[in-house]
Amino acid sequence: MSEEPSEVDRFLALVAAAQEGDASLTAMQAALLVAAKLDIARDSRSFGRTLGIAHSLVLRELNALAEREGVLEIVRRDPRTMRVHYTLPPCSSR
Repeated sequence: MSEEPSEVDRFLALVAAAQEGDASLTAMQAALLVAAKLDIARDSRSFGRTLGIAHSLVLRELNALAEREGVLEIVRRDPRTMRVHYTLPPCSSR
């Protein structure tokens, strides 16, 4: 019997592959990149809710990623909710 991998398994495999491709990525940073690539979440609050992670932790990892050249682009910040909207650069291979 052949079972197809679940969406969660696929997501986790892509996160692991992203980390293998860049050993400096934390698991959450890799997950942020994969979530953007798969259009699962493109803002910090949605990502945190979807994965059950505190928004403050997501913001910390997102800001660390944004400091790296060409990895991730911050599109907009909402000062009231602290939600950060982000996207991958057009030529990102992640």
